[in-house]
Amino acid sequence: MDYRFATREDTSLIMEFVKELAIYEKMEDQVVGTEELYNEWLFDKQKAEVIFALEDGKEVGFALFFHNFSTFLGRAGIYLEDLFVKPEYRGKGYGKGLITKLAQIAVERGCGRLEWWCLDWNKPSIDFYLSLGAKPMSDWTVYRITGETLENLAKARD
Repeated sequence: MDYRFATREDTSLIMEFVKELAIYEKMEDQVVGTEELYNEWLFDKQKAEVIFALEDGKEVGFALFFHNFSTFLGRAGIYLEDLFVKPEYRGKGYGKGLITKLAQIAVERGCGRLEWWCLDWNKPSIDFYLSLGAKPMSDWTVYRITGETLENLAKARD
């Protein structure tokens, strides 16, 4: 299997993958990112990276990831934000290949872990992750602040 890191010229392709993933996750109404934002945050500010899985030179899957940090481990980890393989290429090992590639990147960079979230209803993905030896973090709940709530909190005074 072949892989390559995305470049600025791939911005529209990255957006295509994100939109396909959003449709699969029934969240297409939440995609508000633009090519300009992707260029700024992925390539100018370098806050995340994308790798593609290739079949005969064609991009058939992608993974978007970034570094986080574990205070307990005292080192960075890799957080997988999105993983998506086009439906017609599923079952051929591309998903496992992308996760394996991310594990290799994590080890090469000295990271302590590789982690991600998965929607509770997504049984095919959950089964896939479990087959890789991933462990669900059952004692943790994800919290999020966005939009107007985030803006208001940022303006709050102690």
